[in-house]
Amino acid sequence: MRLFAAVLPPQEVTGELATEVAALRELPGADRLRWTDRPGWHLTLAFYGEVAEEAVPELSARLERAARRTAPFTLALRGGGQFGHGRALWTGTAGGTATLRLLADRAEAAGRKAGLDLGEHRRYRAHLTVARSRDAVDARPYVDSLHAFAGREWTVRELLLVRSDLPRSGVPGERPRYQPVGRWALGGAG
Repeated sequence: MRLFAAVLPPQEVTGELATEVAALRELPGADRLRWTDRPGWHLTLAFYGEVAEEAVPELSARLERAARRTAPFTLALRGGGQFGHGRALWTGTAGGTATLRLLADRAEAAGRKAGLDLGEHRRYRAHLTVARSRDAVDARPYVDSLHAFAGREWTVRELLLVRSDLPRSGVPGERPRYQPVGRWALGGAG
């Protein structure tokens, strides 16, 4: 199964972002982008790729330890940017970004210690993808609009292991489906 570790913003936070994205979708040329859906909005901490079912218990145990060793922290969605000349448009984070980065490093280490091949380590850059494009797009109007975006703070209280089911039907516009397969409280709290 295709898995990743993530933090999920609460509904009130994604509601604010949904309002911002609705305004972005009204900008000229917005139809050239594939906009992500609110149910799939998440902050990926570590991407594990295809994981054999027998490796999931070890990975889960290590993620539970990583969560227990990390205290809850505050975070907010803030600003925006792009990767790959408009191939990915995203909003960033503010607040407890150092703790988020630490949790991402621990989630990556959990995968490596569980025997998963994660390839070369890359420095973590927190982002929530709001749109993608197969082709290079001038994303400046979208990035400029996102620059002033400042969502409310929330307290991150859990780490999730999420299964990603890619579209298989071939129906245009079909999106991946995400399903949590494990949840662990940060700091070992309730």
